[in-house]
Amino acid sequence: MHDLIRPLVVAPMAGGPSTPALVTAATAAGATGFLAAGYKSPPAVEAELRAVGGAYGLNIFVPGPPADGRAVERYRELLRPEAERYGVELPALRLDDDDHFPEKVELAIAYGVPLVSFTFGVPERAVVTALQRAGSRVLITVTSAGEAARALAVGPDALIAQGGPAGGHSATTSPAGFTGDTTTLEVLAAVKAEVPVVAAGGVATAADVERLLAAGAVAVQCGTAFLLADEAGTRPAQREFMLAGRATATVVTRAFTGHPARALRNRFTDTYTAVAPIGYPAVHHLTAPIRAAAAQAADADGINLWAGAGFRSARSGTTAALVARLMPGSQS
Repeated sequence: MHDLIRPLVVAPMAGGPSTPALVTAATAAGATGFLAAGYKSPPAVEAELRAVGGAYGLNIFVPGPPADGRAVERYRELLRPEAERYGVELPALRLDDDDHFPEKVELAIAYGVPLVSFTFGVPERAVVTALQRAGSRVLITVTSAGEAARALAVGPDALIAQGGPAGGHSATTSPAGFTGDTTTLEVLAAVKAEVPVVAAGGVATAADVERLLAAGAVAVQCGTAFLLADEAGTRPAQREFMLAGRATATVVTRAFTGHPARALRNRFTDTYTAVAPIGYPAVHHLTAPIRAAAAQAADADGINLWAGAGFRSARSGTTAALVARLMPGSQS
């Protein structure tokens, strides 16, 4: 793994922030960048794969069981005022969606993606083996010792130990009980294994990176620190929300997608976090028109502002400058 993955990893951030430009800049600056396949169509993923090179990665969501249709339908009714607010129609329920998982795995194999990581679950051993035969190193994201044991059973090359402070979706396979209270150091200690472990979650400074490397991580993954990078595709409404100092806290919420994710607190999280059901990606599809309309209107109170607990340390600038700021030994 050491020949491919560098001490600093720019995390995959689905929904826009991760771009080929961000990944390319991260690689050039001495970090490892990941594309995010989540939410994207296979042609969109392929276009991004064509645009990058070097020691990069691709993150793929593992499909879960179908959502409870009754719970999602109840939530649909609760969301009607939001649809009216933004002048959109709520879509019919989509309860069984695999996010084009087989096609995305085939693309990773066809393009010989150097690093392929999985989130939301453990892929079948046959998937892991096929990727490894194509030359990929496989990483599986986990949040507990139990998840790590299940992941190790399919023979990955490394694990990603994701702590509760991480921004965006948690990799937890127990969404009902996830609270995001476990620190990254605690998760790293719990999942130490015979394979290398990358630590992720709440990393805001070079000191944080050094602390996790000293605790045994082979690399440290950072996402929120790059949300304001020049090369990131972060939506203008989120950039403005963060730069204007409107962000006051993060919350773990299922309100936008049906799976626990850490986001900046806004009107939508305040209104719907307590009532949102488990049900990814059915809830994701349900809220998509609302979020798109809110983004179009530059209304940050109606969109998913994914960010980790270290959001206050996020800075604008080039990816190269932000990588340098987080590298071990940096004084900034």
